[in-house]
Amino acid sequence: MSRKIILYIAASLDGYIAEADGSIDFLTGDTSSEVEAFDSYAQLLERIDTVVLGRTTYDQLVNELSPDQYPYEDKISYIITHRPKAGTDQLIFTEEQPEQLIQRLKQEEGKDIWIVGGSQIIAPLIANNLIDEYVITTIPIILGKGIPLFSETDTAIKLKVVDSQIEHGLITSFYQA
Repeated sequence: MSRKIILYIAASLDGYIAEADGSIDFLTGDTSSEVEAFDSYAQLLERIDTVVLGRTTYDQLVNELSPDQYPYEDKISYIITHRPKAGTDQLIFTEEQPEQLIQRLKQEEGKDIWIVGGSQIIAPLIANNLIDEYVITTIPIILGKGIPLFSETDTAIKLKVVDSQIEHGLITSFYQA
């Protein structure tokens, strides 16, 4: 059984994962402590042993969202960056292209893999049809502009709706490729 690649992410109603200046305050808003209580989030953390994120997302995580403790320290984290630095066995900074990293990780033994944030990571995975599951939480706000969840692509990916849930006033939709 091969590892599944899961995009689990939140976006505004109009499809932005960050404001134009890169801030993500709207994601936590009134629900910051409640998001971690989501059943879908808890289930995701049980299913995965690997997290793949971009350097910008990593920096926001360790500098703004969780400066006191890295939230995925019990997982192996791959941080894709053009500015690699020394890491640890659990925290790996790499210049590997997202699609190459994911194809390699899928061949290794382990649990599922979580893709965390950023269209620079997501776009090449979509272009190569490497995402197995999309779990998208919609934040009920219209930003009007910002950093889009999905970049333009030449390839349409048809998805199957699997489920949807409403928790804490947010809608989470589950899709399979």
